[in-house]
Amino acid sequence: MNIPDSLKYSTDHEWVRVEGGVARIGITDHAQDALGDIVFVDLPKVGAAVSGGQSFGEIESTKSVSEIYAPVGGTISAVNDALESSPDLLNKDPYGEGWICEVTGFDAAALDALLDAAGYRALIGG
Repeated sequence: MNIPDSLKYSTDHEWVRVEGGVARIGITDHAQDALGDIVFVDLPKVGAAVSGGQSFGEIESTKSVSEIYAPVGGTISAVNDALESSPDLLNKDPYGEGWICEVTGFDAAALDALLDAAGYRALIGG
């Protein structure tokens, strides 16, 4: 299971990478593996305000439909439009080309409440 040390993780299996005041969000390798083949992603709208822990989209797989939760609150500043035509990017490259959205205006202190890689490994038992 790939769990990059450079990211922060939510207990809902999302990851966050912060660069220059922008928080890029996606689902973890563990989450995509548990979901199976992803066939549809309901992306949030650019400009929408989200709160940490709030659902802002859905992922549909051959196994189930799952909510996507914002690990940090703020304003959606970008979405990965490539997921509309290629939702399987979440399976193929969850930490790269399979990112879901970017959030700005988040409280940096909220990142402290997220898990580091070791904490996430402990959460999933690996």
